[in-house]
This record gives sequence, structure tokens and C-alpha cells, in this order.
Amino acid sequence: MQLEEFVSSHAPNDGTKAFELENSKLLDVELDGSIMAKAGTMVGYEGDISFERKSAGGLKGMLKKKVSGEGDVMMQASGSGNLYLADQGKEVQILELDAGEEISVNGNDVLAFESSVNWDIKMLTSIAGASTGGLFNVFLEGPGHVAITTHGKPLVLETPVSTDPNATVAWSGNVSPSSKRDVNVKSLIGRSSGETYQLEFAGTDGFVIVQPYEEVQPGQ
Repeated sequence: MQLEEFVSSHAPNDGTKAFELENSKLLDVELDGSIMAKAGTMVGYEGDISFERKSAGGLKGMLKKKVSGEGDVMMQASGSGNLYLADQGKEVQILELDAGEEISVNGNDVLAFESSVNWDIKMLTSIAGASTGGLFNVFLEGPGHVAITTHGKPLVLETPVSTDPNATVAWSGNVSPSSKRDVNVKSLIGRSSGETYQLEFAGTDGFVIVQPYEEVQPGQ
């Protein structure tokens, strides 16, 4: 392929949406104001854009950062131009939340969301703690667009359902998980695993997003 052809064929797409995919693994944000993004996911930008690390919830967020070390998970991108985000070659999924709609996303799997989306970081230390060292999730409430990442094509399961903590990406705001342990599986395998410690979603009319990959959590 000639250099000129390569440059033109891989140039950004002309889009008009706030959140748009350049390809399955690269998010193009048309920025005019500010958005929140996972820290460290910027791969490039055009225009005048600045970045600032953010913690959720003022003093509460500062305490979370000090105790958990996860308060720096998000950054605020402000300005105007096109911002390109990606995270370790994972697939990008764009969701649109209506006003009042809520979703809880694993901190490893949130990529970006619009400034109109309310958010908070919560440590789920009681959930599968012996397996994962605790989970931290980003709780998001619409309205606005949200981009999450998955290893491969996700599967959406209706509740009630039990899932592997390391394969669980997100769940709807109307359900919450509890920890479930299968001692028999542990004795069979001989080590901690997602089969030993499970997330049990007992509520109805909810959903859980899982991926075909077991992602190691911080501290595991």
C-alpha cells in the first residue's frame, strides 16, 4: 500500500455524534465542553483539550482515594475537538442511558461517559473478597452516553443469574449482587477461582453483562 493511500484509508471518520466508534476498539468523542474518561485511555486528540484527574464525591471521594487507591480511576477531559480513547485493545460498547436509568460498571471496564451522567465510585469489599480482593465499581445514572469495554463480544443475561466475578462487566441499577461460595468446587480445583466465588444476582427484571474472558482484578 502506498503511503498516501495508507494515510487516507486510515484517517478518522467524519461523524456527527458525541460518542462514535472509529472501529470496534477505538472511541471517537466529539468534545465541546467536558466528559469523564478512564485515566490513561487517551491515545490522541485534535483541538484544544486538557485533562485532570478526578475523584468522586468531594471529601468522600478523597477518603476513598486514600483508603482504596482507586479514586484516580477517572479523568476529566475539557475543551473542544476530537478525543480518541482506547483501553488495551478491548472492544468498545456505547450505551445510552435515559434520565434515571442506572448501571453499575466494573472499574476496569468503564471507558467514558458524558458530563450529564451522575457518577460515584463504590468499593464492594464484601463481594467475593477472598477471590478478588474486593471490587470497585463506577455507578452511573443517566441521562447521557456511556462507553464501556469488553474482552470480545459481551453476553447480556437476565436476572436471576450467577456469574464469575472476573468475567462480570456491569449490571443494571435495579439489581445488586451478593457473594456465593461453592466449597465443593474449591476442593476439586484446589485454588480460588470464579467457579469458587460467584456473584449471585437474585433480583428479577434486571440484567448482567458478562464477557468471554476472566479479567484479573486489582489485588488478586
